[in-house]
Amino acid sequence: MNVLSRSTVLNFLEKIGGLSRFSMRFFRTAFRRPFETKELVKQTYEVGVRSFGLVAIVAIVIGAVLTMQSRPTMMKFGAEAFIPAMVAVSVLRELSPVLISIIVAGRVAAGIGAELGSMRVTEQIDAMEVAALSPFNYLVVTRVLACMIALPLLTVYADFLALVGAFIVQNIEAGMSGRLFYNSVMSSVNFADFAPGVVKTIFFGFIVGIVGCFEGYNSEGGTEGVGRSATDAVVVSSLLIIIADVLAVKLTVFFFDIA
Repeated sequence: MNVLSRSTVLNFLEKIGGLSRFSMRFFRTAFRRPFETKELVKQTYEVGVRSFGLVAIVAIVIGAVLTMQSRPTMMKFGAEAFIPAMVAVSVLRELSPVLISIIVAGRVAAGIGAELGSMRVTEQIDAMEVAALSPFNYLVVTRVLACMIALPLLTVYADFLALVGAFIVQNIEAGMSGRLFYNSVMSSVNFADFAPGVVKTIFFGFIVGIVGCFEGYNSEGGTEGVGRSATDAVVVSSLLIIIADVLAVKLTVFFFDIA
């Protein structure tokens, strides 16, 4: 057991060290030529637009379920009128940024890990390096930046749809009008509720992109290694998103005083 635990810890530390070096390489390379603009646009489309359907379903369900779950408790205290405000603050501050980031990580990080892993084991990346085609710029920088651009936009999109889901439930179960729901939400939220949730998804996007690229770019062991890279990309990125969220909440409370 001690040997197993020691091996697990060493593997974890080795992965963190490798990921840190890979991240530093990204920052050194991101602002150097060549700038792969067309590939960046393509990858942003792949990450963002192709996630619209999944994000829409998840966001509407988040708003609807949170409203249905909170109604019985709020009704016991005669606070049913505060449900839209409670849902809006919960969604904007925490639920939408974190859950959408983890959902996107499951789709995007795994895809990036599998794609780059396949290119690594079939020696396509090696061939690009031999031909001096800057595979890191083309394959890694574009994908990481695409995640950093797309995830905040997806979060704003999810915020809106989650409130739509909450309104649908309130309209059906309580007969609340759209104007009343809108006024209740707008009177309860402010910049400090909305902005931090969106800003931190830029860092979540970086985590999703850099972990997926790291796992795929350093994949080894043939097709089995590709599968392992895809799995590790999802697990590690989801774990780091949760850890980063804890730090982001502390910083948000410190700077915006919204505790």
